[in-house]
Amino acid sequence: MKLTLIALITGIITGSVFTLAKLPLPAPPTIAGIAGIVGIFIGSKLAEQIVKLFS
Repeated sequence: MKLTLIALITGIITGSVFTLAKLPLPAPPTIAGIAGIVGIFIGSKLAEQIVKLFS
């Protein structure tokens, strides 16, 4: 939980700095992009479980 909170705070600070500097955000601008990141994470965890299952 602590790591998640630190990541959230870091993201908020980064987003604020980029917006104030009028730079494009270093993150996907749409829900589809965010869904892609979540999909990558789920795929990674799924692959780890499959490797564990067969080893």
